[in-house]
Amino acid sequence: GLCLTLALIGAVGDAAAQTSLGDLLGRTATPEGQPKTLLEEMFLWGYLENSYVVNLGQASPHNVNDLRFYDHDADYSWNALELSFKKDASERYPWGFGVVTTAGMDSQKNHSLGIFRDLSDGAPYYRNTVKYDLVEAYGTALLPLGNGLTVKAGKWPSLIGYEVYENPKNLNFSRDFLYTLGTPYTHTGLLVTYPFAKWISATLGFTMGWDNSDNPNGYLKATGQVAFTPSEKFSITTAFHVGPEQLRSQMHNQLNQRWIVDTTVLYTGIDKVTLAVNFDFAGELNDPVLVALGTRKSNTSSWSGIAVYGAYDWTKSLRTVLRLEYFADPQAVRNGITA
Repeated sequence: GLCLTLALIGAVGDAAAQTSLGDLLGRTATPEGQPKTLLEEMFLWGYLENSYVVNLGQASPHNVNDLRFYDHDADYSWNALELSFKKDASERYPWGFGVVTTAGMDSQKNHSLGIFRDLSDGAPYYRNTVKYDLVEAYGTALLPLGNGLTVKAGKWPSLIGYEVYENPKNLNFSRDFLYTLGTPYTHTGLLVTYPFAKWISATLGFTMGWDNSDNPNGYLKATGQVAFTPSEKFSITTAFHVGPEQLRSQMHNQLNQRWIVDTTVLYTGIDKVTLAVNFDFAGELNDPVLVALGTRKSNTSSWSGIAVYGAYDWTKSLRTVLRLEYFADPQAVRNGITA
């Protein structure tokens, strides 16, 4: 369906701001142009998110919005408390790490299979899982090959999509249909990234699947990304993920691939303005939802969507955001409602 969202967001601030361990401990900053100390390369970040929603119409069962199941249709919600500790691999210290923990209602939706969630608790609500999560846990290494080859292993956010699980880093309070219904949130696996030049880099790797750290079918899935950044204010990023997600008992000796291709275009060249567009195309061979119906000649599913964003920062603490989005799910495999 087509949806138009207008939001006036207060207390935006610098959502991406981090504090180095050196600053936190009161250490003297390294002069500009010199290599930073180890403590200056380690960063802490966190946030607390709460919300209160008033619904002028009919609320869904359990006050959950069936199409935006991160959003409760009414009353108070403790959405998230996050603590993040990260270090990027650098030339001086060619190793890094990331550990992110969360608590709150959002954590139930972000769980990866095998970490606080099992096959008995399925999409989209995950009501039987605990309200805390280990969202990221990875290590990185910078290898001295060419311009520098970065290897990342562990659990990390998906390369797919413009919006992220850390809501203060999104333009809108509510998440779009693409993030909620159409794309993976996190992956567990390995990535290799190489910058061919300052303006273009490529990433390739494998994962255990969509929001999956257990990989019950045993097949590895491929993922990758190309980032084109001709300037600091303009970028085009295209990513993909492909592989069989179904259990072996569902595939009947076949490899029923699920695939998705995602592109994001971002422009910040106008003062105080952010413009972005994100679109996805995805599908799955012999989708279990369609196979269970037993009424279709073709059991191959497909879904796609687009989200267009326009944001204006009135001040450092006040922003207006307009989001126009369209999500197509013609076989009703992602949201239960045909397009």
